[in-house]
Amino acid sequence: MDLAALLERIKRLEYHQSLLLEMNQSTKHALYRFIIERGIGEKEAQKLFELCDELSMELEEQKAEGFVHFHPLFTKFTMKLHTGGLPAEDVIAACITQGLYLPLMTELKKYL
Repeated sequence: MDLAALLERIKRLEYHQSLLLEMNQSTKHALYRFIIERGIGEKEAQKLFELCDELSMELEEQKAEGFVHFHPLFTKFTMKLHTGGLPAEDVIAACITQGLYLPLMTELKKYL
């Protein structure tokens, strides 16, 4: 194993440790648990959070414009997750359990 790979593993362990500390304070950190179980690094997790932030804003804009069907958001969500190898149903369930992005995840869950 080369030095760069070893340093990346150390960074991931440090990130997971910080999440474990958060989980210790509450048992409802299902998304953090999912991140750790899947071995997702900080950069990948940040991309997931950015995706959820972006789609949450799009959902609010579409609702304000009178949209009632949000299947295109679901498609966008699943396509982005697919590139990272994450199952949409697991991410949606974890976010709902943890109480993250509830309006978005509630709408996306309808299309599972």
